[in-house]
Amino acid sequence: MKTEAENVKDYLEKVPEERREAIKKLYQTISQNLPEGFAEGISNGMMGWVVPLDIYPAGYHCTPGKPLPFLGMASQKNSINLYHMGIYAKPELHDWFVAEFPKHSKKKLDMGKSCIRFKKPEDIPYELIGELAKKMTSEEWVNLYESQYKSKLKK
Repeated sequence: MKTEAENVKDYLEKVPEERREAIKKLYQTISQNLPEGFAEGISNGMMGWVVPLDIYPAGYHCTPGKPLPFLGMASQKNSINLYHMGIYAKPELHDWFVAEFPKHSKKKLDMGKSCIRFKKPEDIPYELIGELAKKMTSEEWVNLYESQYKSKLKK
């Protein structure tokens, strides 16, 4: 469910009422735990955090002139989704999250390459998401992004 929100506050107000508190708590959890160097905003119809152009002027190779995406969250049709590019790009972080998830939830982990889906708002393990948010700095993300992106260009 793509929203036409112009900023984070607007996005939070447009989330369906039955998910609003969960999305707000998820937003606060990430905001309070994410290291400095990321900026929040709206992109692709969801709210998220990016490495701003003043920190990484090269930006995102897929959309020149746009900041480098890192973490996004959205209220979709059937779930609340968290998109964490670090989990996709760094196998150790992925493996850590997969191993930790059962310690924080009795639900089966519903996860794609970078997407973690929560079908019910009450299923979100906020403490674990807070820990995940702390795990990568903007500098680490840029270095990882560059090493993986540049290695693909050489192939």
